[in-house]
Amino acid sequence: MLDVIKWLRRVSMKTYQSSSKKIASILLVLSLIMFTISCREGDGGVMQAAKNATQFTMRPVQVIGNVICAPFTGIGNIASNLTASEKTLTELQEENKLLIARNAELEEQLQANQRLQGLLKIRGTYDLKTLGAKIISAPQSSWADIVTIDVGSDSGVSAGMPVMDAYGVIGQISSVSGSTSQVRLMTDENSRISAMIQKNRVQGVLRGSANGTVKLTLVPIDTDVAIGDLVVTSGLGGIYPKGMPLGKVSGVEKPEGGLYATIIVEPISNVHQAEEVLVITALTEAQMPTAEEIASADKTGAYPEGSKSDKSSTSKVSDGGVDSSN
Repeated sequence: MLDVIKWLRRVSMKTYQSSSKKIASILLVLSLIMFTISCREGDGGVMQAAKNATQFTMRPVQVIGNVICAPFTGIGNIASNLTASEKTLTELQEENKLLIARNAELEEQLQANQRLQGLLKIRGTYDLKTLGAKIISAPQSSWADIVTIDVGSDSGVSAGMPVMDAYGVIGQISSVSGSTSQVRLMTDENSRISAMIQKNRVQGVLRGSANGTVKLTLVPIDTDVAIGDLVVTSGLGGIYPKGMPLGKVSGVEKPEGGLYATIIVEPISNVHQAEEVLVITALTEAQMPTAEEIASADKTGAYPEGSKSDKSSTSKVSDGGVDSSN
């Protein structure tokens, strides 16, 4: 019995293989015949009509299939786009950081160039003999308005030399070392600068204070002075060139019965934000006060403490520092 079953299986397998070969051959022949007929008939034949009918019949099935598959295709596209977007976003963020850094660098170069041009302009305007320097240290205490610059005695700097930025005077060298110097700002309470009101040449002494307020003192109470008037150096004492901008009048007080007005001055330079400065190393004859201006100062006592009212003994800033000519 078992042998019979095995024999039937072999016969069935051979029959199936033979039938499959026959069916494949028949389908191949039919395909060739249909292809030949289709080529000969063109667009108006029976085969084309059958093809169109089949496409028309299958169209709804295709539409339904597309509708069903669309959400899945969309989800796949979204996932792909999100991956690409995250990569693109990271690249754009890195590029943005580089652009910000480069823009900051260019802006620093632009501002430094503008500051240096300002220094060159004011030096040419007042025909000054100067030495360029950078501020390397801000005031280190609350009771002394003193900054440090990067030039010292090795560069010919000495105590007493005036210091200015692109707008006007900011202070005076108070002490020096070989490679650095300290600058006492005009806002310091120990600062004293011979000054005058530009419009009427009335002289006084510009003083700093502990709270940073700057006042023009020793100005007669009947002086014509108003808010906005420019205050400049008078040149008395031979330290500062005459006519250098110091500040503008921001307040005027004239106490009843007093001898002198109290004049508040706003420095024309932002003394605490200066970065590059000029040290004035020498004065010309034209930058010294006239005999008339010295005589006027003698009447009011408008000299900084330690200065002399005698022009023949006026201190002069030279290449080597402050010389006293007798």
